[in-house]
Amino acid sequence: MTTRTTVHVMRHGEVFNPEKVLYGRLPGYHLSERGQVQARAAADWLADRDIVYVVASPLERAQETAAPIAERHGLPIATDEELIESWNVFEGERVAPGDGALRDPRNWPRLRNPRKPSWGEPYEEVAARMMAAMHRAREKAAGHEAVCVSHQLPVETLRRAMTGRKLAHLPLPHSRLCDLSSITSFTFDDAKLVRWGYTEPWGI
Repeated sequence: MTTRTTVHVMRHGEVFNPEKVLYGRLPGYHLSERGQVQARAAADWLADRDIVYVVASPLERAQETAAPIAERHGLPIATDEELIESWNVFEGERVAPGDGALRDPRNWPRLRNPRKPSWGEPYEEVAARMMAAMHRAREKAAGHEAVCVSHQLPVETLRRAMTGRKLAHLPLPHSRLCDLSSITSFTFDDAKLVRWGYTEPWGI
């Protein structure tokens, strides 16, 4: 007999970042007021789901996004270090949106290999740790549902790995199916993926 389990992998809500810093793994970056509303919208969307396990990246914005979901279901928030944001050599810097880093010749050595990528954590490593975290959550919630709260690049990389797409991609919003507070849901029969879906509760 197979065990059907769904793992909802979520990106955190909007962050208060008026200086437009690429904050990466830096501490001290919290949800904005809009981000808090987005987190509650996700909690509303998940309210009637059979959630038995909630786990998040250790970074504040992920923990704060997980909080209303955990509260709705009367659960603690577990922490998994492997759900953390990807490391990036531009962390702590102000980088213009889009191809802003490319406009500065001083950055070109950092951008020499977009397939790895040369400016940050290799996609293969991101995919491996995110898959490990997702399957730990699946095992914790066996026969029910779990929520994992992470970050844009890790969630996008996981989706690409799970659906057989190339991991390398342009680091631009339009190339990623991972908006703020969005939820990518993976349903398994035992450890076999049987379907996946994507929703943006904030935009519904």
